[in-house]
Parts: sequence; C-alpha cells; structure tokens
Amino acid sequence: MESATNSWGDSNMMAWTERMLEIRRGAIANQLAQTAAAASDEEFTKRRSAQCDLTDSLESLTDEVLALRREQARLQQAIFEAAQVQRRLCAPREMTWGEFEIAGEIFPVRHLSGDFFKVMELGSALGLALGDIAGKGLTAGLWQAHVMGLIQRSARRHPDPADAVADVNRELCLGGEPPMTALFFARIDPRTNMLFYCNAGLPAPLLLRSNKTLERLEEGGPMLGATDRALFNTGSVTLNPGDMLVAHSDGATECRNPQDQEFEMGRLTAAASAVHGAPANKALFSMLGAVLDFADTCSPGDDLTLLVVRRREAIKSEQPRSRAKDSSAIGRRPASASRTKKSAAGDKFSNS
Repeated sequence: MESATNSWGDSNMMAWTERMLEIRRGAIANQLAQTAAAASDEEFTKRRSAQCDLTDSLESLTDEVLALRREQARLQQAIFEAAQVQRRLCAPREMTWGEFEIAGEIFPVRHLSGDFFKVMELGSALGLALGDIAGKGLTAGLWQAHVMGLIQRSARRHPDPADAVADVNRELCLGGEPPMTALFFARIDPRTNMLFYCNAGLPAPLLLRSNKTLERLEEGGPMLGATDRALFNTGSVTLNPGDMLVAHSDGATECRNPQDQEFEMGRLTAAASAVHGAPANKALFSMLGAVLDFADTCSPGDDLTLLVVRRREAIKSEQPRSRAKDSSAIGRRPASASRTKKSAAGDKFSNS
C-alpha cells in the first residue's frame, strides 16, 4: 500500500513538474515572441522613417529637376530670340542694288554665331562687311552686335576702307581684352563700278571674272584686336558685268567630312566656277549645298558664312536703287591696283 502510494506520488510530482516546465517554456516563448515583435516594430518604424525621408528627398529632387527644366526652357527661348535678333542685324540677306546682286547666309554651329555679314548703303556707295569673331556660342554672339556697331559707325566716318578698319580696330582694343576678329570690309562705287576693300585676317575672297579667270583679294592687314597700332592697306578692283565676288569665313574651307578631309579652297573655287553666270542667290545656295554635301554626316565644327556679290549686265539708270529681301525666318595675286592707307587718294572714295 505504501509502495503504491509512493508510486502515485512520484507520478503526480513528475506530471506537475512537466506541467510547470511546459508553462515556463510557454512563458519564455511568449516573452521571446513579444521581444521579437517589439524588435520588428522598431525595425519597421526605422525603415518606415527612412522610407519617408527618401520619399521627401525624391520629391525635393523632382521639384529641383522641374525647376531646372523650366529655367533651361526659358534660357533656350532667350537664346533663340537672341539668334533671331542676330539674323535681323545681318539683314538684308538678299538685295538688288543697281547693277549688283547681293546674297548672304550664315550657318551657325550653335544658336548664336560669331560670324556676321552686313550690307549697308553709305550715301551713294554700298558697304559690304563679313566678319568672324573668335569663339562660338554666347560669348562670340554678345561681341557680334558691338563689332557690327563699330563697323557701321567707322564706315560712315571714313570713306577709305583701310581707315575704317583701322578705326574699328582701335575702338575694339579699348575694350580691355577684345576677341580676335577677322574682317573683310569693302565699298562699291556705282559711278566707276570700283570695289575698294580691306581684308583683315579672313581667307582672301574670290573674284571670278566673266571670262572665268580667278583673282584673290588679299590686300588688307592683320586680324583685329591684337594691337591698336596695326596698319591696314586698301586694295581695289573693277567689277565688270558678269563678275562674281565670293567672300567667306574659314568655316567654309575648314569644313570636314567623315574621312577627316577639309573642303579647302580648291573645292570652294570649283563650286563657285560651277555656278558661273547664275544669279547671286542661286550661286550662294549652290555653294552652301556643296559644302554641306561634302560634310555629309559630320556636323560643321565652325560657323559658316558666305557673301556673294555679282554684277549683272549693265542696266541704264542714273541712280542705283536697292531692293532688299530679309530671310530672317531662317594663292594668285589679284590683277588689281592696291595702295596703303597713307596714300592721298581720298577723291576716289564717295561718302556723300
């Protein structure tokens, strides 16, 4: 009996002990679960906080990008408008003046160009200017208006092209650090059909005679902006009926094709000869087409400008009348006389 009692007691005690262990294990498991849950909540909170911070950063960055895009759009619009002003400053792009046809065009590498040309009536004479300001884009474009203003003012002060170019150079050098500027400036006298010119640093313009002989207008001097003491010479040629003058920036002859070859003067001369006898406007775009066809898939590396002047067959008229059109919606020595700016031949120039 006693043995049976003891056996039951031992069994009861073992069951109670196992129960207590089970309860204890349950409590520990519950505590671990609570601890794990608390840790998960804290980690979730941290991650949620980090996600909120990231979202805020992304929203802020998006706002900044949108603001930059709006500013870029405003800047592009301003540059586009400035480019349109440049085109108007270079007007007229096509003009008939007595017996002469004039046509010019600029292909800028960027919206704003460092190249320019200008056709201006100077009393009874006609002034022609083509220039190339060192550099491209905004900086060269900002200088362009200033240089063109100096040219027009000097052209009215001085009937001799060399004197006018020297005056532009002096004024330009007063500006501290002016850009180097190449300039071809000429005047046509309608009474004698003489062209007086000064070429300061540009490739020598081509003069294709009616008999298909070729001359280069090389008289002039150095580029503008280097020194205010530079000396310049004036050259002169007679423009006969059928003669065609082609002035250009170095962007035409230095244009490259996919084989890294330059267009060069020989090809430009051939392109000019191919349109011998054609109207100035047709000749201009034919030569531009030849340059761009040569470049093929290569984008021009520099601004490209051409100015064509052609004397038509003689027209009987007492006074030349001009008709202008603005399209701003888009080494042989010459057989010519030359003289230095010091020569006393002021009576050869008309500035009335």
